[in-house]
Amino acid sequence: MAFTRRGVIGSGAAVATALALRSGANAEAPRLARVILDNDFAGDPDGLFQLAHHLLCKSLRISLIVGSHLPNMPFAGPDAPIPTGKAAAAKAQQLVDLMRLPAPPIVAGADAPILDRKAWRPAPSTAAIVREAMREDTAEPLIYCVGAGLTDLALAWLAEPRIGKRLKLVWIGGSEHAGLANAPPGAVEPEFNFSIDPLAAQVIFNDSDIEIWQVPRDAYRQMLFPNAEIEELATLGPLGAYLKAQVDKVSAVMASIPGIPPIPPTETYVLGDSPLVTLTALVTQFQPDPASSTYVRMPTPRIEPDGQYVDNPAARPMRVYTHVDAELTFRDMLAKFRAHMHAG
Repeated sequence: MAFTRRGVIGSGAAVATALALRSGANAEAPRLARVILDNDFAGDPDGLFQLAHHLLCKSLRISLIVGSHLPNMPFAGPDAPIPTGKAAAAKAQQLVDLMRLPAPPIVAGADAPILDRKAWRPAPSTAAIVREAMREDTAEPLIYCVGAGLTDLALAWLAEPRIGKRLKLVWIGGSEHAGLANAPPGAVEPEFNFSIDPLAAQVIFNDSDIEIWQVPRDAYRQMLFPNAEIEELATLGPLGAYLKAQVDKVSAVMASIPGIPPIPPTETYVLGDSPLVTLTALVTQFQPDPASSTYVRMPTPRIEPDGQYVDNPAARPMRVYTHVDAELTFRDMLAKFRAHMHAG
């Protein structure tokens, strides 16, 4: 049975208090945007690179961090906790503590995907997301950044559909669009972030009125970062050493799983969540926009349970990014990481 919207919005008193304290202290100059960062931080460490980079972007106000769930994947080893929303939130907190930065509110998202469109349950994050979206005390636009499944945003929209007109979604996920790109060699399953919660993606694409900037698989796979740069970062300070350790852990665990063919070594790691920084922070001063990246503007298609798209010509417009400026993104990331570690 679905919870009432009134009950969801009225819950989460502790998170609401933290957000209220932050909003009362906002006497400084306005930022480019408020952002909510929603990612599976207990999974592929590309989300940790993105989180660290975002936290160092002074033009943005990080209003909320949401830890989102994953399937029970072996990213962190057989003895690691199940990658729930709570585990992802704890991983985000660990990184914030390591960087010794003021912590935005960090909340756990749902622990599982939405199984029934009419029998959803709110997550610990739901009330916090709705509250941030419905704020009336700021003119800063709100961008919701997701590098994982769309569960937590979908639950928030189901709780309060009015948030749809009050935020913009930047999503790393979804398969290639016909006529724009080809699937990678050997790809037979739906794109991973979509597959985390297909019903949530359908809620956002098919039912909601949220503006979507999508970075599908063909675009985020372009974000190749040299292993040599990761090795160098590890020598510069605790942040670099921590991030390298997370990458090494994934490689070691995947190599130890029985029945999985060895993954051939390459010279790069895909930091596929980094476009979340590119499209929110690395923008032009006048008419702010991520002008060095390219996209196609199109009506938002309907998305099917298998991740395929169906044209919907009368739908709201969206952006589908076909190229993200990896050079700008990683130059900025490395400069910020080095400066942060140098400062101690």
